[in-house]
Amino acid sequence: MSAISELSSITRRKGKATAEEKKANKRDNKAAYIFLLPWLVGLGAITIGPMLMSLYLSFTDYNLLQPPEWTGLHNFTRMLSDARLHNSLRVTFTYVFVGVPLQLGVALLIALVLDKGLRGLPFYRSVFYLPSLLGGSVAVAILWKQIFGTTGLVNQVLAMFGIQGPGWISDPSTALGSIILLHVWTFGAPMIIFLAGLRQIPNMYYEAAKVDGASTLQQFWRITLPMLSPIIFFNLVLQIIGSFQSFTQAFIVSGGNGGPSDSTMFFTLYLYQKGFGQFDMGYASAMAWVLLLIIGVFTAINFIASKYWVFYDD
Repeated sequence: MSAISELSSITRRKGKATAEEKKANKRDNKAAYIFLLPWLVGLGAITIGPMLMSLYLSFTDYNLLQPPEWTGLHNFTRMLSDARLHNSLRVTFTYVFVGVPLQLGVALLIALVLDKGLRGLPFYRSVFYLPSLLGGSVAVAILWKQIFGTTGLVNQVLAMFGIQGPGWISDPSTALGSIILLHVWTFGAPMIIFLAGLRQIPNMYYEAAKVDGASTLQQFWRITLPMLSPIIFFNLVLQIIGSFQSFTQAFIVSGGNGGPSDSTMFFTLYLYQKGFGQFDMGYASAMAWVLLLIIGVFTAINFIASKYWVFYDD
């Protein structure tokens, strides 16, 4: 009987301990929700709320002055015959497909150089990262416009060698290229991530490869790239998403009109013109959701394709 009573007392003590733990967990959860409340309010009021409103407006005719009028899929069917929208997609895809690989290539090259253990590495790392902090700013876009203007610094340098440079910004054949060059110049953020990834590759792999007689190029192709593939994938996804959303550079360089001859008419710039220039907010909202769909599709493709080329050590 004494054993039974002792067992029952132990059970009661465990039950009390469990109840006290549940109360403590509830108090901790309440405290966590209180601290999360400002973020949750911001998420609902600043992100989810406007997104749902934009989704509703995409099915309406709304000009900011009159109440929205439901039109169904009319805004989306209009896109099929909108030549300027088709051109903006072509310009944006060119910007993404050319600018992103070039930027990542330059970032990886600089990271490989810095990984050799240069003196003053923190200084060089900061200098190379600086363009990423400034590249998306209005001031740098204005400076870039001056540098590549008809009488800008680039043409002044070419004139010293007897070469008459074109108006890089005013020529439709080179205007987009100058903006792509600005995008490539902002390689600092992916470079820092590449450099961190290179520092995580065990040196024993390179030592074993040297013993086997592998050249530097073979070591890069067989060791560095496979081990760095998760970092490449991470940078690729981020840069593609960011490039599709680019706006400031094209707006400043073209003066807000996407010129010359719509050669720098990014999708986001055309969306801005429709929404805040022509007050066709319903059409602009539909364009925003199309852009979200495009980004989602490319992100999904990247994740699916990553199964075939991204190597994880585990």
